[in-house]
Amino acid sequence: MPMCAPTEYTIYIERQECNYCVAVNTTICMGFCFSRDSNVKELVGPRFLVQRGCTYQEVEYRTAILPGCPSHADPHFTYPVALSCHCSTCNTHSDECAHKTSNAYTKCSKPVRHLYPEENNYIQAYWEHLPAKLINGGVAGIVGVTCVFPIDLAKTRLQNQRQGQQVYKSMVDCLIKTVRSEGYFGMYRGAAVNLTLVTPEKAIKLAANDFFRCKLSKDGRGLTVFREMLAGCAAGMCQVIITTPMEMLKIQLQDAGRLAAQQRKPGIIPATRLATTNAVLSRSYNVVPNASPRAISATQIARELLHTKGIQGLYKGLGATLLRDVPFSIVYFPLFANMNKLGKPSPDEAAPFYWSFISGCVAGSTAAVAVNPCDVIKTRLQSLSKGANEETYSGIIDCFSKIIKREGPSAFLKGAGCRALVIAPLFGIVQVMYFVGVGEFIMSQSPLKLISD
Repeated sequence: MPMCAPTEYTIYIERQECNYCVAVNTTICMGFCFSRDSNVKELVGPRFLVQRGCTYQEVEYRTAILPGCPSHADPHFTYPVALSCHCSTCNTHSDECAHKTSNAYTKCSKPVRHLYPEENNYIQAYWEHLPAKLINGGVAGIVGVTCVFPIDLAKTRLQNQRQGQQVYKSMVDCLIKTVRSEGYFGMYRGAAVNLTLVTPEKAIKLAANDFFRCKLSKDGRGLTVFREMLAGCAAGMCQVIITTPMEMLKIQLQDAGRLAAQQRKPGIIPATRLATTNAVLSRSYNVVPNASPRAISATQIARELLHTKGIQGLYKGLGATLLRDVPFSIVYFPLFANMNKLGKPSPDEAAPFYWSFISGCVAGSTAAVAVNPCDVIKTRLQSLSKGANEETYSGIIDCFSKIIKREGPSAFLKGAGCRALVIAPLFGIVQVMYFVGVGEFIMSQSPLKLISD
């Protein structure tokens, strides 16, 4: 056995909600050393060599990170790391150590290995569980969008209408008028775009946040609030790759009914045609009075935008989308993570699914209302078709200044209640799916998994 020193040691950790173990690299004190001792504290009696046990002199408790688990870093779930060790000199007259001194020549210390010493192993562990994360985000997004899309449609129409041209008085009034004029499925205009793209959008958002949280906490320490916000910021920047074109197409389809209803309303001048060579967009959103809007698909809109404006046409409003989604993620993810911790029965257990749902709802609605002014600006910028006397905007600053000047600060709160009602259950469902582990279950039942087992 070696002399007293910190020795590399592997702890195998198993969490109930994760179907595998994680090997955590640490150091513990192992070995022995001899010291000269006497019957009474080395003062009386003959001296002789006594073998001493190797114990901690400096120890640090670190947070274990479990890749692939719903909660990667739990500040209450720690493991010891021996930074230095020593052999104590004790009174051999009794069973207890009445006197301890640190022998300098037996004190050993060396750099402690990182929790995951091989970066490739860490990345490999992350990618192995990425398919399950994508499934969780996708399934949750589809379920959530199906449930709350009509409210999202009302939000878009309320945000786009100007003072003096109000067709809808409230969310309920908007939904009732939509059903009367466009039928039940009129409330789901643009839903096909969301249902198609929400899977990669939500999957990227959740998986990216997961990834950056792990990267920022891989030193074994718990995430500070600043690092949680930084991870959320990075996740928000990643998701706009999908979010911007999805919102762009969805808004055109959602707002078509408002423009048609506005033109049919007595006392409102018919809408002017969109100043563009895009025939599809013009005939779709600028209709003659008392005529029903012609149906158009998101595919047609995307094709025409690509043909006339290129890829940047689909990414109009990218800056405003970043302005909305990055602050949203900065608020949402840290708030959810800290709220969810309050519902844990014990430090080593995950919060129950209903608490995850409540945490997701509260965090989602709070973040949604906080960034609603940014959402109003984004919606206005991405609306290609304008009604009668509706302003056009050259950018974020121009949009902000015109809204303040002509509609007042209260315009930035338009649709805030609808947005909170949309985001709250949507992210509540997302977190339940994510924490229950639907993706892990599906992957465990896949043919490849069964064959490998």
